[in-house]
Amino acid sequence: MEHLIERLGHHGDGVAQGPVFAPMTLPGETVSGTLNGERLENVKILTPSPDRVAAPCRHFRSCGGCAVQHAGEDYVAAWKLGIVRTALEAQGIEATFLPVATSPARSRRRAALSARKTKGGAMAGFHGRASDAIVAVPDCQLLHPDLMQAIPAAEALAVAGGARKGELSVLATLSDGGLDVAVTGGKPLDEALRMGLTATAQQLGLARLSWDGETIVTLNPPVQRFGRARVVPPPGSFLQATAHGEAVLRDAVLEIVGGARKVADLFAGCGTFALPLAERADVLAVEGSKAMTAALEEGWRRAGGLHALKVQARDLFRNPLEGEDFKGIDAVVIDPPRAGAEAQMRALAGSKVPVIAAVSCNPVTFARDARLLLEAGYVLGPVQVVDQFRWSPHVELVAAFRLT
Repeated sequence: MEHLIERLGHHGDGVAQGPVFAPMTLPGETVSGTLNGERLENVKILTPSPDRVAAPCRHFRSCGGCAVQHAGEDYVAAWKLGIVRTALEAQGIEATFLPVATSPARSRRRAALSARKTKGGAMAGFHGRASDAIVAVPDCQLLHPDLMQAIPAAEALAVAGGARKGELSVLATLSDGGLDVAVTGGKPLDEALRMGLTATAQQLGLARLSWDGETIVTLNPPVQRFGRARVVPPPGSFLQATAHGEAVLRDAVLEIVGGARKVADLFAGCGTFALPLAERADVLAVEGSKAMTAALEEGWRRAGGLHALKVQARDLFRNPLEGEDFKGIDAVVIDPPRAGAEAQMRALAGSKVPVIAAVSCNPVTFARDARLLLEAGYVLGPVQVVDQFRWSPHVELVAAFRLT
């Protein structure tokens, strides 16, 4: 039976009537295959789309790390912008858009690898497409060349501390000090394992190794740079996926904030925005993790010569800033996790802060929260869509809200 692909779903699969979900297909294509529930398997392209291109990575068909390498760059950019536009329209919001900023290939500086012990050693890579099997990706076109060393490192760590029936999650991040690795899912720590992991980290030349949240060894401080400041984040801390993506978001935030003299940075993390902002404004940085706020404050202190910075460890979901908390604040930067920040946005809507720079990794919750600000009299500026999770369905964005 033939199927006509009508659109791309939010996970990157083509969608035909039914619905029928067909991976690695594009709108306008006629396809056939074996229907398994709602999913089409063994897909054959009968009529290809003019937007179809040869996937740049030889692992694409088997690896589940990327979803849309079969589509041209212009098509993917338009698709991601469309995801944001559709989310906004669902809330009755019209917006103008800047050109999509797409991070280059082989620029990911952070990745979560899967690793498993085997009879002959270990295997590390990404999960296969719609599968729990691990696929080796020695020629990955997504990861930064320096991050590729995380693959043999993950294999060595699986040998040292993985259970035969279990799977390690190995979060690897590039830093100024080398590879910063945080592992979960391994054997419980005991003295023998700790010594073995320390030896493995030394052999691999890792900057830092943590195991289920506990730091095993730090051989070189895993420094991240935010503006002039140098920060050593806690193990596993959030970091923008690419240096390019971070720069686009940071520059947009700085432009939106403009000449504000005092800025509140909400969900500040380790200082991605707060520390560059502190080069020209006093900053209140609020983050739920005490470890992150401590790292942020230490980075500010060591940088020297920055404007005043006040950090506050506070759960903004349960205890949002409101009322008097915004006294004297000229601008707010807010970068919540995927769940958005509905309670904080409600408080912001009544704050009368003149300018809000909103960063988001979820267009749906961004649109929901944006409506609260628009109903309170704010005006939405142009939306900058950022594609730093190249070839995946993930979308990031940043936009200004100004009080009229």
